[in-house]
Amino acid sequence: MMQYQIIDIPKITDPRGNLAVIEKDAIPFKARRVYYLYDVPSNSHRGGHAHKKCQTFLIALSGSFTVELRDGSTTKRILLNKPDRGLLIPTMVWRELLDFSSGAVCLSLASHEFEEEDYIRDFEQFLLATRSNTKP
Repeated sequence: MMQYQIIDIPKITDPRGNLAVIEKDAIPFKARRVYYLYDVPSNSHRGGHAHKKCQTFLIALSGSFTVELRDGSTTKRILLNKPDRGLLIPTMVWRELLDFSSGAVCLSLASHEFEEEDYIRDFEQFLLATRSNTKP
């Protein structure tokens, strides 16, 4: 069973505008890397990898996009379209981001700094790793 999680981000509602806050234990890791995707053409795909040790938390700050998750046996599609709700992706889950709306911005909080060795970028290698229950 795939172990992703949708997390509601605490927010403060105010007539002047809302404020969403990620602190303390809002997500189950300390963010070591923060990056965002924007100006992604609607027919493009992003992601296309899994991580061996890095967890990721994705938020649609603006617009919407779909995240397709695969764990080697199950596929799940999740629409992200609210800036006060995010998707926690655990290790060893393949992700593809697609169907970006015009003006979509995807914020990513990662549990680790960038390490190329942490990525599995070949889907067949990912399937082999999930079947053998190892992390290549």
